[in-house]
Amino acid sequence: MEEIELYLEDARESMTKALNHVGHELTKIRAGKANPAMLDGLQVSYYGAMTPLNQVASVTSPDARTLFVKPWEKGMIQEIEKAIINGNLGLNPQNDGQQVIINIPMLTEERRKQLVKQVGQECEHGKVSIRNIRKDTNEQLKKIKGVSEDDVKNAEEKVQKMTDDFIIKVDALMKKKEAEIMTV
Repeated sequence: MEEIELYLEDARESMTKALNHVGHELTKIRAGKANPAMLDGLQVSYYGAMTPLNQVASVTSPDARTLFVKPWEKGMIQEIEKAIINGNLGLNPQNDGQQVIINIPMLTEERRKQLVKQVGQECEHGKVSIRNIRKDTNEQLKKIKGVSEDDVKNAEEKVQKMTDDFIIKVDALMKKKEAEIMTV
């Protein structure tokens, strides 16, 4: 029984990580509002080494339509602009000599629909991960020796309930993000 509980706890932890990953990926999808997380994942050439943007500059959002990227070193402004342009985020950076200023354009209806589709894909990846965790856990449960079939069946039912709960949470994240995107 103790071994079964360990597998169930492992599954819960893994499913929580999958849910958190989906949530993190969704923050990168812009919803028409300026959000410093939009620039997460951008790499800047810093003395020849590719470095995350947030390690060479601070990113702030003074209002809903603007991002300020203030580099720790003024010489980094051109590199930061280049990284933003090459990041295919649909953003046009400008600089005032001190920092990079990004004005976030209003989303078109077509772009909103594309973003909703992207949200759906991210959430589907999350659901697939959760289902794979369920499958792996069930396979591990069947391999346990010295445990009755009823105990294994009960554990599999718990795994299924956990899977259903996490998929509901992913759906809730998806609905929230879609509503955020479609709000003009």
